[in-house]
Amino acid sequence: MKNSAIYLLQCLLGSTLMLWLGVAQADVAISDAWVRASNPGQSVGAAYLTLRSKEDMTMVYVETERAGNTEIHSMTMQNGIMKMRHLEELAIPANQPVKLAPGSFHLMLFELGRPFKAGEQVKFRLCFKDKAGKIEEKFVSLPVKAAP
Repeated sequence: MKNSAIYLLQCLLGSTLMLWLGVAQADVAISDAWVRASNPGQSVGAAYLTLRSKEDMTMVYVETERAGNTEIHSMTMQNGIMKMRHLEELAIPANQPVKLAPGSFHLMLFELGRPFKAGEQVKFRLCFKDKAGKIEEKFVSLPVKAAP
């Protein structure tokens, strides 16, 4: 939790500096992005996407105003049991796609104010760190879709 707060502060400070300097957003390509539609009363949701970068990057922070908290998670099968773990960050090796998909890496969305409805768009702010420690951000809108 402490690392998340530090990365958030770095991301916020970096965002302010980038606006002042006119620096471009993070050069991370995003594809196959979507948010799973949810039901009324459901307090958690999930988002999926594929990330690709020309240089080594690390996703260090994600937020959306549609959730009280957003975390990066992994899911693995161990001895026949599916285990989900919170990750402080997610490595994105240069020129290798990192797929966030059901049953694998994903974004968990907590404290939903209202359900995600198919056809909507949900705005996200993603923060990335390069090898030099520079924090960059990317703003994206993901479509809400029913689970496949």
